[in-house]
Amino acid sequence: MEPPEVRLENCDSVYDFYRDHRQNRLKAWGAYAVLSRRYHPRVAYAEGARELLRSVTKQGRPLLIAINHLSENDPYTVAAAAWRSGLRPVIGRVRVLAKDELFLDPDQRRKIDMMGGIPVFRGKDHGIRAVNAAGQRMMDICAERMARGDGVAVFPEGTCNEVDPTTVQSVGSGIGHIAFRAMKLGAEPVLVSMALSYGPRADPTVQPTREEANSASFYFGVPVLDLPTRPGDIARLVRADLQQALDGAVAAY
Repeated sequence: MEPPEVRLENCDSVYDFYRDHRQNRLKAWGAYAVLSRRYHPRVAYAEGARELLRSVTKQGRPLLIAINHLSENDPYTVAAAAWRSGLRPVIGRVRVLAKDELFLDPDQRRKIDMMGGIPVFRGKDHGIRAVNAAGQRMMDICAERMARGDGVAVFPEGTCNEVDPTTVQSVGSGIGHIAFRAMKLGAEPVLVSMALSYGPRADPTVQPTREEANSASFYFGVPVLDLPTRPGDIARLVRADLQQALDGAVAAY
């Protein structure tokens, strides 16, 4: 199937494509390794987190990876940290939610597709009512993929944090609905909070440069094996758990 143009009015074809799209795992591994050498992230874990992450990965349980969002550099530094962390075995088997505008340029789209991207049409860009149907399809597709064993990585704040890089901002219910729908399909998702810090910033509205993004601090919280049964409760858990991990990332910077 040829990749459809990523446009809101074409969302049905877009999500039909990404329901089954598979990237080349060898190319993905190579790209993640290159980014690891370029950005040199530092990775730390809460007590017991590394061992438990290794265990659930071996069991094949789908990971719901929550990451705080600080800059446009995040997809690259996160990929670099994934290569250096317990997530390396699942590279190529994790879908990454990314805003639709990243899929417009053909060269950039090839890179995003190779890294497992799934487009998200955001209300802030297109209007809440306009994106409702597309959002429902996106969450269904993510749930289906989790039920088939794929992980899903989400920046649950929805946009870059320009308020306080040490505090997780409001988390929408979308991540809760993805987990809830995956569980209804028989999946047993594991929440993995992966927090990052680029260090103290005098002005959080000014994003770090590529050079300043080097040696970012990443911190993994202890994976949560049992999630609540309601989407709103899941979202609240995500925010609290991600904040604990963010505290660790800031302290380890």
